[in-house]
Amino acid sequence: MTSKQRSYLKGLAMNIDPIFQIGKSSLTPELTNAIAEALEARELIKITVLKNCLDDGSSIAQVLSERTHSEVVQVIGRRIVLYKQAKEEAKRKIALPK
Repeated sequence: MTSKQRSYLKGLAMNIDPIFQIGKSSLTPELTNAIAEALEARELIKITVLKNCLDDGSSIAQVLSERTHSEVVQVIGRRIVLYKQAKEEAKRKIALPK
């Protein structure tokens, strides 16, 4: 992903609300599957890491990226933004700049 594409996705992410919260139990297989499904449906999602979670945001972002085969767009404090392009062209909602 180029810096121009990452910048574009950061701009889009500013206007969306977090749809997942990661708490005390950290990353469970169920949560990982739900995030993967949300990425397939939405392409760009924002996640909040709650204060009672012992792991830091950047390590959780890396693990989620590996497990869901997505890209980490941004990690700011306890907010994570992930992007994964939809497999089918008909379902793609976000057109990245070249």
